[in-house]
Amino acid sequence: MHRRVTLGLAALRATGVGALVLLIWNPAAARLGVGDAPRLVLLDASLSMAGRGGQWRAALDTARALAHGDVIWRFGARVTAFDTLSPEDGATRLAPALAAAAARGGPVAIVTDGAITDLADVPRDLLQQARIAVLPRAPFFDAFIDSVAGPTKVSAGDTIRLEVSYGVAGRREGGSVKREALLTVGLAGRRLASRPAPLPDSGVVSTEITLPASRFPLPGWYALEVRLEGVSDSEPRDDARTIVLQVSAQPSIVLLASPPDWDTRFLAHTLEDVARVGVKVLVAADPGGKRWRDAATLAAVPPGEVARAVQGAALLVEGGDAATFARVAPKGAVLLWPLGRRQEGDWYVQPPAASPIAGGLAGVAWDSLPPITALGELAPDSSATIALAARLARRGPSRPLVVLSPRGGQRRATIAAGGLYRWAFRGGASAEAYRALVAGLTDWLLGGGAGSGERFLPVTTTAASGLPLQWRWMAAGEPRDIVLTLASARGLQQDTLRFDAERRAELWLAPGQYRYAAAEGPERGLVVVDTSSEEWRPGPVVVAPQAGAAGKRLASVALRDRWWLFAVAIAAFTAEWAWRRRQGLP
Repeated sequence: MHRRVTLGLAALRATGVGALVLLIWNPAAARLGVGDAPRLVLLDASLSMAGRGGQWRAALDTARALAHGDVIWRFGARVTAFDTLSPEDGATRLAPALAAAAARGGPVAIVTDGAITDLADVPRDLLQQARIAVLPRAPFFDAFIDSVAGPTKVSAGDTIRLEVSYGVAGRREGGSVKREALLTVGLAGRRLASRPAPLPDSGVVSTEITLPASRFPLPGWYALEVRLEGVSDSEPRDDARTIVLQVSAQPSIVLLASPPDWDTRFLAHTLEDVARVGVKVLVAADPGGKRWRDAATLAAVPPGEVARAVQGAALLVEGGDAATFARVAPKGAVLLWPLGRRQEGDWYVQPPAASPIAGGLAGVAWDSLPPITALGELAPDSSATIALAARLARRGPSRPLVVLSPRGGQRRATIAAGGLYRWAFRGGASAEAYRALVAGLTDWLLGGGAGSGERFLPVTTTAASGLPLQWRWMAAGEPRDIVLTLASARGLQQDTLRFDAERRAELWLAPGQYRYAAAEGPERGLVVVDTSSEEWRPGPVVVAPQAGAAGKRLASVALRDRWWLFAVAIAAFTAEWAWRRRQGLP
């Protein structure tokens, strides 16, 4: 006679089957392991470690002692593998290195001089867990050039105005440092201008230096050196800054504004940026356009000089009242931006039709652009090509906004919009759309002349020591790698620009002047990597030494790695078999 299966037997069977299912599924569980990860040492490799009072050798010994044979990374402007070469980064950014170390796991140690520039971006919890060894620099006094701002493109008749910021850091010893210095502007060892520069007690002050562009021998690219002289400090490498200047015989682009408004102002800045040639802006001093002033200096410009600038310009921009320009007779291309009668409202620009500039406008998200505030009515012209059109409140018939019309070998373009500057003012994708429109019009109007055909440009023509030169892809379509030939005092070298998804590229070069040329293409110019850097100055120590927390790492453990689960399965099935045998069950 067979007995019934009891609740105990069912429980043993369920336990064994459940353990077996878990072993077959084999899910993973996380746990914190203490002290089971190798130590990672982050070594400060910024220029300050090798500057005045820096302790690079001591930092190397400290990093090796803390690592105990484990991993060492260098950090500064970037995070790189360890080597014993001299520090070469022009910034001390700890946040990216600490984030990468946290993703790797394990205890972290930091060896630095304490002058961290991005402490506000460093997560506090990660910083508190790290062990920090601080090797501060010895105190010293330093006078320096902080920055130089000025035009990048001028014509031979312009006046160059440079805004120079300079200052002091550190403590004077015994008041022996002179309070009066001299700011000089030089070119290839020749002094072009100078002015007295009283040193402040602390901090940074600004002043202006002017010099005529006529002092340059020939049109071309020049590297001006602005230097602080006559002061005895401990760090001479930050006493000078360089600014790159392009000088042309005549302004290639002349903009006449009557009256000036926001549209012409934004257009002038964008033209100078995309065309990379001299842009002369003249504003009418009276409604009839008989008197003109230079927009940069507000100085009166004689009529003869206005006529010569118009005649010599490759591109003339006429913005404002069309009656003012009745006596203007340009020889080059013309961009018209008339006031005229405009209908106000929210005019939304439509995607472009086929035109000579349509390729440069590819990829613009037209539905996301802000509307223009007014639109004029252009006279019908069978020979003209409508490049852009707009509709009022996205309804009704479209009206021409940008029209292209070649006449008798002279290229002309007309913009009938008011408030187009709002694209540039908004920034982001709208600013890029405005830039693309101006660049496309400029390239078509110049027709292969000055400023045309360049696919990429340097974002800035100068970089501080230890920082990269940045480049931006300007042409339509996907960017591609560009081989550059660089000529410097060291000779010729080649490097490759590799543009990322944001159409940016970086080039890390040693301090010096480099004349670059694309292996295939019209791109030419001058870029400079300064010997100056903010890392040379004495900086405040913003972190303190600390022991840090015990290193913990999140580890993944599978169920099959737990021996007791096998024991549970075996014990459950064995007990069930023995119980069945005892009760006479099959």
